[in-house]
Amino acid sequence: MSGSPKLPALSAASLASRRETVADVLREAITSGWLQAGQKLTEAGVAGQLGTSRAPVREALRQLEQEGLVISYPYRGTEVLGVSQEEIENVLVPVRVSLERFAFRKAMPRLTEADYARLHLLVRDMEAAAEAADAALLADEDIRFHEAVVALSGQQHCLQIWRSIQPRVRAYFRRDASRYSDATVVAGQHQELIDALRAGDEEVLDRAVTAHINTHFGAPEEPSE
Repeated sequence: MSGSPKLPALSAASLASRRETVADVLREAITSGWLQAGQKLTEAGVAGQLGTSRAPVREALRQLEQEGLVISYPYRGTEVLGVSQEEIENVLVPVRVSLERFAFRKAMPRLTEADYARLHLLVRDMEAAAEAADAALLADEDIRFHEAVVALSGQQHCLQIWRSIQPRVRAYFRRDASRYSDATVVAGQHQELIDALRAGDEEVLDRAVTAHINTHFGAPEEPSE
């Protein structure tokens, strides 16, 4: 990892779960942009910086490869993968639209007042992150909102698919969150989704989810039929 940012050493408290901790540290470094696309990672280099053995690093890198955050090449080591605008618009956004339309529709009749209170709390957390000018936290609260609705849909297959793409979605949320000229609009956009859920109309909800995902980070909206 010559010339790369220095990763934080693991604390003694993390010894019981080294693999998960290594994965968490590297995932945060990648999605925050601290480790850049194309940067090479080696087991020995990561292990040395984190103060651990190579075995948990090897397992953590395998996990991150499954999440699409790194790629391993024979005899060349492991490389950080970036998220291109082309991938966002042609892969991640279409997948999210299909998945979240279905999940939001399934969630709509299931939501209780306690569920709505939880979603409103996430919106307030977004407002607080925007007021603090914390773009990374804002992006993470955004992710938590969408995952909460998918989980509340009761559709376990949807939740599994969401969690498989979540690391790359989080990476582009983190990448683009700082581009908002007015970050306070993010909370309002999610309040609109709550309003659409409460409206009880599937067509209204479909339009709201589609518009939200397509415009949230500048991807083109679907053509109207």
